[in-house]
Amino acid sequence: MKEAIEITKAVHQGKNVKRLREICGIKQETIAVQMGLSQQAVSQLEQKETLDSKQIEEIAKILKVSPDIIKYMTDDAANNFINTFNDHFGFNFQCTFNPLDKYIEAMEANKALYERLLASEKEKSDLLQKVLDTKL
Repeated sequence: MKEAIEITKAVHQGKNVKRLREICGIKQETIAVQMGLSQQAVSQLEQKETLDSKQIEEIAKILKVSPDIIKYMTDDAANNFINTFNDHFGFNFQCTFNPLDKYIEAMEANKALYERLLASEKEKSDLLQKVLDTKL
């Protein structure tokens, strides 16, 4: 029970609103219009450590998130959430090799295969020529 109290002390609901709003790409003016407030009032809401539950419900509906995220998301959880977006949803797109080198390797392998195939066909042609020469 003591841990739950410490967690709620670390939550800054106004910062959570701001973070979520920025992630969603929504401006303060948009929230202000939908809540019937001024942009300055929304800015002041984002500065408050705690918001009343009615405001949280309205903002959560506008941002299309659960009110619990605004109420309980800690700074650590917010950083993890934001880093998930920056990490391309968990996929690492950094190559550990040069793609051009891999392409050149593949082309060299194709070239070697073509040369072996050409040599094999030349052998067949030479054998056929010998067979024809012996019959004539």
